[in-house]
Amino acid sequence: MSQPNQQVKTGVLLFILILGAFLSLLNQTILNVALPDLMKQFEISATNVQWLSTGFMLVNGIIVPATAYFMKRFTTRQLFISSMVLLLVGTFINAIAPNFAFLLTGRLIQAAGTGIIMPLLMVVILAIFPEDGRGTAMGMIGLVMIVAPAIAPTLAGFIIEHFSWRWLFIGMLPLVVIIIGLSARYLVNVSEPSKPRLDIKSIILSTVGFGGILYGFGSAGDKGWGSTVVLSCLLVGTICLVLFIWRQLTSTNPLMNLEVFKSRMFTMTTIILVLSTIVMYADIILMPIYLQETMSYTVLQTGLLLLPGALISALMSPIAGRLFDKFGAKPLALAGLFFTIIAIGGVTNLSETTSYDYLMIRTIVLRIGMSLIIMPVNTGGLNALSRHLNADGTAASNTVRQVAGSIGTALPVTIMTIRTQDHSDELLQFGDILSPDEISRQASILGINDAYIFIVFKLLQHFLQLS
Repeated sequence: MSQPNQQVKTGVLLFILILGAFLSLLNQTILNVALPDLMKQFEISATNVQWLSTGFMLVNGIIVPATAYFMKRFTTRQLFISSMVLLLVGTFINAIAPNFAFLLTGRLIQAAGTGIIMPLLMVVILAIFPEDGRGTAMGMIGLVMIVAPAIAPTLAGFIIEHFSWRWLFIGMLPLVVIIIGLSARYLVNVSEPSKPRLDIKSIILSTVGFGGILYGFGSAGDKGWGSTVVLSCLLVGTICLVLFIWRQLTSTNPLMNLEVFKSRMFTMTTIILVLSTIVMYADIILMPIYLQETMSYTVLQTGLLLLPGALISALMSPIAGRLFDKFGAKPLALAGLFFTIIAIGGVTNLSETTSYDYLMIRTIVLRIGMSLIIMPVNTGGLNALSRHLNADGTAASNTVRQVAGSIGTALPVTIMTIRTQDHSDELLQFGDILSPDEISRQASILGINDAYIFIVFKLLQHFLQLS
């Protein structure tokens, strides 16, 4: 096979995988802004509708730890096409869902397909690109990981305002069909499958462990940290997770090879990725709450505010990949954390007079920081591993990011909720000056500020450790 032909096939392979990953990640967050509409249409509470997000993350968290086994057992084509078929089936069910139960079922099926995509994409990159060229390729993945969640509110806001929430799924159906057709025609296998033994006990411990922790964190924002359900899930999940880790360390054929954490570089980069994921998800949930509930912006206006940052990310991610190939991970991580700290610090003193343009510029700064961190740091960690640990490294990295995403969603909301109530009680002392609506609005803004202050504190800790 000639080199040019190989390059063409590599480009087509990467294009198909990245397009599939983009649609998968877009599906993960695009429904968030439609939750109020769904509550009205299906006559359900906020607690029930949140399962569309919590359940998605829960299934992802259960699937991802097993992806290392899947990637050893099945071919690239089998895994990718299977994941796209699951995405297609789930999307179709969502598009025609007559009730909430059908909609939730469709979301969980979508999540099962999505959980396979990102680890598979990273393993393919590690297999087909030499170490000194992986940064550029990983930069394209970074584009997907950052832009898809960032562009989702804008896209969803436009569709919901002009059509209905069902078109979020109807519009995706032909795109998924096209990807399945392209993958059937052009996708090639990059590794030979083997027949590893499946450790059923590890699957059970992983499912209960990660599932319990994810559900506990995902429910804390609504039920509160003192809830019996939340505490029970976190306790059982933690116990099962400890048993899962012990089994992986003592097993001759572990489901997830934790040997990857013997690499100091991989461990350090994973910690940075966890922090970055928490920051990204926290901002995705806190900023819309501030814009819509306290500043009365529409869903579309909120999405448009986030759009320039998404476009900047699209430009920055490939550039960050090339910079990684030239300078390595640490300089980019330090620069990215610097931008991120400035951006989060810039929203620790929000008020009713904070301007729309200021928030847009601040979001652009944050997205630049995220672009300099996520893929360069992830690539640096995976490059530190031996080739035979690639699948285990990507599975471990994606698993901890799923947990971080759940924490990033629940913890800031919990802090915001508790502090909002505290500020509301304080402001009630000025009841003869402030109206109930003013008290509620100001308390909410102060609670959001406190959540952002907590995030900045954690960011500074890790910035000092890295530097």
